[in-house]
Amino acid sequence: MSKQFFEHINRFITITEEDFREILPFFDPHTLNKKEMVVEAGTLSNSNHFVLDGCLQMFYLNDRGAERTVQFAIENWWMADYLAYHHRTVTDFAIQAVEDSQILSITYDKQVQLLSFFPALEKYFRIIYEISYGASLMRMKYIYDLSKEEMYFHFTEQFPEFAQRVPQYLIASFLGLTPEYVSEIRAKKRS
Repeated sequence: MSKQFFEHINRFITITEEDFREILPFFDPHTLNKKEMVVEAGTLSNSNHFVLDGCLQMFYLNDRGAERTVQFAIENWWMADYLAYHHRTVTDFAIQAVEDSQILSITYDKQVQLLSFFPALEKYFRIIYEISYGASLMRMKYIYDLSKEEMYFHFTEQFPEFAQRVPQYLIASFLGLTPEYVSEIRAKKRS
């Protein structure tokens, strides 16, 4: 598994295997069961999580108590409430394993320490955050420009790895749709 993380870092910057052996102890490995919570809403957001295997979802409960999924993360993706993580405050979001998962987590303080020892990782994390921010902007564009049906088909065509792995009710939550409406859309496409 550590080879996977080493290769991921080296997609964006160059580090040696020797450096990686010194970097890895800053991270804590976790094995999660399906539906296991990584972070509870209303708790301190103190860790950033890298998915080695599996799938995570970030969600919040709206005023009516319904789950609203705001993000998914699969292999080689990072997940955290970055504002709460940066400010080391309580998060409004929960993070849960959608399927059995293996992750590496790093606390804010350990990340600060890591970056002082390995300044090249500043560039790695900057690129990761830029990609994440860009993806958020594109999601907003789709919410504004596409019909609900177009949004569903765009998501399933652009991200088949999610469409195949993530339950339809979570995809519906992520897209702001009801599970019943997603079923109607899928039935209409089949006929």
